[in-house]
Amino acid sequence: MTQLTSRRSLLTLGGSFFLLCSLVVFSFLPPLQVHAANEPVSVWLTTPDQANLLTQQGNVTFSGTIRSNPTTITVNEGLTYQQIVGFGASLTDASAWLIYNKLSASQRTTLLNNLFSASSGVGLDFLRQPMGASDLTLPASGEYSYDDMPAGQTDPSLAHFSISHDTSYIIPVLQQALQINPNIKIMGTPWSPPGWMKSTGSMEGGTLNSSVYVAYANYFVKFIQAYQALGLPIYAISPQNEPLYVPTGYPGMSMPATTERDFIKNYLGPAFSSNGITTNILGYDHNWDQPGYPETILSDSTASSYTSGVAWHCYAGTVDAQTTVHNLYPSKDTYETECSGGTWEGSNWPNGFQNTMELLINTTRNWSKTVVRWGLALDTNNGPNLGTGASCTTCRGIVTINQSNGAVTYNSDYYALGQASKFVVPGASRIDSNSFGSKSIEDVAFKNPDGSRVLVVYNSRPTSKTFQVQWNNEAFSYTLPAGAAATFKW
Repeated sequence: MTQLTSRRSLLTLGGSFFLLCSLVVFSFLPPLQVHAANEPVSVWLTTPDQANLLTQQGNVTFSGTIRSNPTTITVNEGLTYQQIVGFGASLTDASAWLIYNKLSASQRTTLLNNLFSASSGVGLDFLRQPMGASDLTLPASGEYSYDDMPAGQTDPSLAHFSISHDTSYIIPVLQQALQINPNIKIMGTPWSPPGWMKSTGSMEGGTLNSSVYVAYANYFVKFIQAYQALGLPIYAISPQNEPLYVPTGYPGMSMPATTERDFIKNYLGPAFSSNGITTNILGYDHNWDQPGYPETILSDSTASSYTSGVAWHCYAGTVDAQTTVHNLYPSKDTYETECSGGTWEGSNWPNGFQNTMELLINTTRNWSKTVVRWGLALDTNNGPNLGTGASCTTCRGIVTINQSNGAVTYNSDYYALGQASKFVVPGASRIDSNSFGSKSIEDVAFKNPDGSRVLVVYNSRPTSKTFQVQWNNEAFSYTLPAGAAATFKW
């Protein structure tokens, strides 16, 4: 009897020990990935005939049946890339003037909601602002900076610095946009320093005088502080727009790579540090064809320590330059900051739509945290602009405003950006997916901070195409018309 009781006690003790060990082991195992069977997927479609413009379609559902289809997009959220900052354009002097002066208060509110609200519009959340005049500037504004001086006079202490020009219509529009979408990030970029800082004594052409490096660094500090005081924090700046291009007839300046490197290293970075400014400094801000320029900055350890990343434009070279530089300097961020649509594309629909969709997909697949077009709003004559020299007279805005009646046309760029900006929120991560390249099914995938997944797909083929999307052990099929884009969210 005693022996049997002892055996039972040992069995009970052993069972308890086994249970305890099991609990300990399972507490260290990663949680199983659980999702509902037949996961519903929301779909929004834009077609180049404009029959569908970010139009929500009926849901599709994942199923456990995975068919054989050579065009299968496999979404793998286990592999993540860069975090997204935003999508947008530039609220230039001309754009802000049109929105503020050629629209009634109700028209302006409707437009800004359509641009910046993710619920009633497309949720744009990145604005690259010219610091002073660009070519897309009202002729009456002229070639202005924030510290203009009479010919022959200088202002090294920046005693005459003022953003008063911007308070008339640029800042009110920015403030209203941020009220609608507080997630908007603002980047500042000068087309030129004040003329007195330059070899030409003019906003056009020339180079930066070495004697004003301190003053020019403080010019950025004052701009950031002045905008911040009005409730407009500056997320990033670049020292010079398109430093390898010197335009005629509108502001610009040559800034070789070694000059920008030394300016950031010895003046701009230290000025930000001493003034407690955390605004990101982005190098280069020009085309994909000269990756050696940002490499010159990032290869210098001190300049690199002040430089958060690289800003890129689309007008020359190929987008994979972004990945080339990223692979050399993986701790530095990548931003696409300017790429205009215009009459050179031919038809706004479908050519402009295709170009914007491919810009969106290819730049983000090459590490970009932003996708940015050029002028936010222009009129029916592709203006206003300075009207001199090489000022762009063929650029297309995200929207077109009719000056006579305030009617707004939402161009292809609006809907193409919206295929991502309405659904991909700041802080989302790009996740892995395979894409089939030009003249086929092109795509990019993201995961939002709330765990939702977003897949943007564009059919660049001349005919409709049926493809399959596979996620984990489930899949769905979808047929996309020629030249159309769809966004899938689940």
